Order: sequence, then C-alpha cells, then structure tokens
Amino acid sequence: MRRRRSVDATADSNEVNLTPMLDVVFIMLIFFIVTTSFIKESGIDINRPESSAASPRPDAQVLVAVTPEGAVWVDGKPVDIHRIGQEVAAMLTEDGSVVIQADRESTTGLLIEVMDRLKQAGVDQVAVAASRSAP
Repeated sequence: MRRRRSVDATADSNEVNLTPMLDVVFIMLIFFIVTTSFIKESGIDINRPESSAASPRPDAQVLVAVTPEGAVWVDGKPVDIHRIGQEVAAMLTEDGSVVIQADRESTTGLLIEVMDRLKQAGVDQVAVAASRSAP
C-alpha cells in the first residue's frame, strides 16, 4: 500500500500549474486590445484630390466613397445611388457626420448628386475628403 501512495504523490507533484501562464496571456490580450487603434476605412482605394486647406475630421461616423466608374460605396458596401440617402440616414445617430471620399477622376455631377440625396434624407453634416498638400 505504501508503494501506491508514493506513486500517486509523485504523479501529483509532476503536474505543471498553467494558471500563471494563462494570467499572463490574458493580460497581454487585454493590453493589445486596448492599445489597438481602430481606423475606419471606406472599403475601396480612392485617389483623393489635394487641398492646402484640408483639415482632419476624426469624428466621421459614416464614410461614403465615390469611384471614378460611378459606383457609390457606404462603409465598404456598394449602394445604389437612389438609396444612398436612406441607407446613410439609417446608420447615423443624431449628431453624426458623413464624409464623402470622391476620387479625383470621378465626376462632379455624381458628387453633387450624392450630396443632394444625403441632404434630402436629412443628413446635415456632410464633408468632402481631400488630401492635405504641402504649401
């Protein structure tokens, strides 16, 4: 009987305690989540026009992209031009703003049409994105 007890006692002492390692892994996970910066993307590559008066607008809630081919994207999804106002208005909160990222090669008429449809849907805070050029 003694032999069995001694074998069982040595089996228990050979186990590795994983609790401290799991604690360190969870702390590292929390650290990386907290320090990650979340950047909102429009979903497609846009070649923005340049402006020396461009200022950053970090409070944009919805990004609308206009491609040179005439397609309109809202937060990474293609949207029909006739439904853009309803789609964006449904996504906005009361004090939210919209930034339109129109490609340099897109038509001005399409940009104005998107802006008009947003205004008709009740979206008041609309801005057009531009890259800041060196003075």
